[in-house]
Amino acid sequence: MGFWKSLFGGEQPSPEEEKKNADERQFDLMKYDGMKALRMGQAEYAEKCLLEALKVRDDIEVRDILSQALIRMGRLDEALEQLKHMAAATSGHPQLLLRAAHVAYMLEDYDQMAGFCQQAIEADPEQAMAHHLMGQACKGKGDLVQAVAWLTKAIALDEETGDARLLRSQTLLSMGDLNGAAEDCEWLLTHTEGQEDVLLLAARLAHAQGDDDRAIAFYNQVNDANPFQLDAYRERGRLHFDRGEKEAAEADMQKLLELNPDELSGVSGDYQAEGVEQQVKRAYSMMNPFGI
Repeated sequence: MGFWKSLFGGEQPSPEEEKKNADERQFDLMKYDGMKALRMGQAEYAEKCLLEALKVRDDIEVRDILSQALIRMGRLDEALEQLKHMAAATSGHPQLLLRAAHVAYMLEDYDQMAGFCQQAIEADPEQAMAHHLMGQACKGKGDLVQAVAWLTKAIALDEETGDARLLRSQTLLSMGDLNGAAEDCEWLLTHTEGQEDVLLLAARLAHAQGDDDRAIAFYNQVNDANPFQLDAYRERGRLHFDRGEKEAAEADMQKLLELNPDELSGVSGDYQAEGVEQQVKRAYSMMNPFGI
């Protein structure tokens, strides 16, 4: 229609309309260039485009994409500010609050994480993930009793939530409740297959129960699933060392230091024939590897 109006002398757009249209074109260009850049892994360029789009007008989707770019660049504080803005603009949408809680967790800001979880629970009391993350926040703050309580609520809301069961079992194990930890661990072993974190938990639990043969068998499965799992080499090596199985302990220590030479500060990585036993003994004497 604009062509015919122009051809026959019709009404032309006002300068204000022309500026508005130009701004919208600029907004769309910067927004979709930012989205494309992020998909291509160009987070810094994505940020520049998205900030230009926000100069034209505020937009929840643009802020969402910007928060993802900031997370990829490791600028978690700035990403969290974007998520806060988005949550406020949507009157505390539970999913945005949970995403903010995840970022607060990465920042190890457990008080702020708990605050986001509480808001999400108030908005949607049946949201299992909110209770799960609240349990994670309590564990981070060292309040293990409350952590177990929140995780139990999460499991009651969603009985198939393996992540909440794993965290509850790990927490109960650290509290010395072997029976409670074992109940969740058995459920996980039944309902998962070859999951690294579950096998590592099972190994630690078996050790705490005094069944080191079973613990070593689980550590073997961990390394079968992931040959680069440092905790499994460290903890299995300690078990071998405590059982007087020097060659096996030395092999695990050697593998551990090959994968991460800085793993043990002050322990030499030079494993020549002379002094191997002394170096291994010193290394394991510095460890408290099981964390239980």
